[in-house]
Amino acid sequence: MKKQLLTLLTLAILSGSCTDHDEPTTSSNFHLDETSVAEWKGYLKTGYFNEGSIDVESNSLVIEAGKVKSGSFTLPLASIANFNLPTDELKHQLIHHLQSADFFNMALHPNVTFEILSVAPYSGSGAGTVSGANFEVTGHLTLLGKSNPVTFPARIDVNGDSFKLEALTQFDRTLWGMNYATEPGLPDDASIKPGIDVHLKLSGKKH
Repeated sequence: MKKQLLTLLTLAILSGSCTDHDEPTTSSNFHLDETSVAEWKGYLKTGYFNEGSIDVESNSLVIEAGKVKSGSFTLPLASIANFNLPTDELKHQLIHHLQSADFFNMALHPNVTFEILSVAPYSGSGAGTVSGANFEVTGHLTLLGKSNPVTFPARIDVNGDSFKLEALTQFDRTLWGMNYATEPGLPDDASIKPGIDVHLKLSGKKH
């Protein structure tokens, strides 16, 4: 009798352990809405800058247990806009130049893409970090047909069926072979700094 009780108890424990262990973790697919944008800023050595935006699109952000697990997003170069130049003609000239082979070469590479590799908890702060940053995002940024790793702190909020991400980062365009106006010896008013500031503002909902 004692042996039977021990056997039943063992089976009950094993059965309970399997049930807990095999319980699936729910993951959901989110897509970004039309307000998602990356604001950019590029500088001459004099300190003068141009700034603008580019749309951000994605249908493949996977969120599991309230946290971003994987996904990617696309920045279509046809959507580049300028904020600061005083006339439409000057804005169009700048946008056309940015889309040309001197910079993003839109004819051959119509999109910039970012693939998320990992998202880890973050508790830092300071200059260049968005307020309330709670995660560190690492991924591959691909432009001009070349991929390089990029890591940045971000504030990510998942609230039910809604998702928001805000982040400040900078990337060195020369690492992707975008070397226009970086030659040594150029005067400051013709020399464009390698670093491009990016302010990501993403929002979306569950499919």
